[in-house]
Amino acid sequence: MPDKTPVPKMPREVWVLVSAGFVIALGYGVVAPALPEFARSFNVGVTAASAIVSAFAVMRLLFAPSTGRLVTKFGERPMYLLGLLIVAISTLASAFAQTYWQLMLFRGLGGIGSVMFSVSAMGLMIRISPPAIRGRVSGLYSSSFVLGSISGPLLGGALVGYGLRVPFVVYAVALFVAIAVVHVQLRNSELAIIDTSDPADTMPLSSALRIGAYRSAVTTAAIFGWVYAMRVSLVPLYFAIVLEQPDGVAGLALAAYACGDVLAMIPSGRLSDNIGRRPLIITGMLILTVATLALALTDTVAAAFISTFVAGIGTGMVSPAQQAALADVMFGHGRGGPVLVTYQMSQDCGTVVGPIIAGFLAQEWGFPTAFTATAILAACAAAAWIVVRDTSGIRAPQPAD
Repeated sequence: MPDKTPVPKMPREVWVLVSAGFVIALGYGVVAPALPEFARSFNVGVTAASAIVSAFAVMRLLFAPSTGRLVTKFGERPMYLLGLLIVAISTLASAFAQTYWQLMLFRGLGGIGSVMFSVSAMGLMIRISPPAIRGRVSGLYSSSFVLGSISGPLLGGALVGYGLRVPFVVYAVALFVAIAVVHVQLRNSELAIIDTSDPADTMPLSSALRIGAYRSAVTTAAIFGWVYAMRVSLVPLYFAIVLEQPDGVAGLALAAYACGDVLAMIPSGRLSDNIGRRPLIITGMLILTVATLALALTDTVAAAFISTFVAGIGTGMVSPAQQAALADVMFGHGRGGPVLVTYQMSQDCGTVVGPIIAGFLAQEWGFPTAFTATAILAACAAAAWIVVRDTSGIRAPQPAD
């Protein structure tokens, strides 16, 4: 049963990381509208322009194992700041790229920095979150990224009017400010201090894999990556090709998904602290399953908007509960570089592979087939959580299932 102890106060360090997360997501959204067109300004085709986006994700995936070792050796906070610094410098360099290959190189370097601060941020949030409010912390942190992702493209679209290089400069400056704020606010923090525990105390990946909840979390992370990438890549095409809607309507559909996502996150995080992680994850994945199947069966704009919004609610229910479950599994261990990296790599794999497979299914057999395949994967994730124990309330490392 979950603890009935008084709810502790949200640590100041959490608010610092939440604020930084919002700025990071906002800036990523700022450059998103400009990046493909900026790449095409070097006289390359659509495929080459799309490869610029993929380079970021591929470098995240390739550099993830090294990130785990660095976090284990030097601690989360230094690697978090270093990762942000790499992204800031690479983004500023992108603004002054003179060739397509220079832009490709700089964006790839940004992917390295991105995985460094992503893994480090997860590790920091796990260590500084009071056990009784892990779900609340996860919901708040996830919401900051979604809100930034919603706001970023709006700001980026306005900045593009001043030139395709301007959004990159604005994002870089914002990151430098975020680095300074995080450094000042966390340098004397007892919660965020470098973990100097013996490496033997680090949770081995083999131990985590013996825990059913961790295996389910890794599986769900891969499906989450697939779902997110499918939404970004296929849903706009579905609205344009099948529903014959202008690009602006497709953008509104993605905004509807994001709104459903963020509306569910904070309440779901709070609820997961009270009733456990599994009910929220299972329910959320089933909602995502039904909503995605509905999208596969609909041929009207109104129904497509409703199913997209409901799917966002489903993912919003899952995200904070799953991150809290990951924190539960790792509770009592000093550092968990390999454990966090494997989780992050799983999600990145889904992000890289999802659009390719889903795009192939849509091209060969139609969009309903791609959406149905995604719904089946979501149902499999729900099933994976049905057969494992809940993790809420863990106060020490648990035995295998």
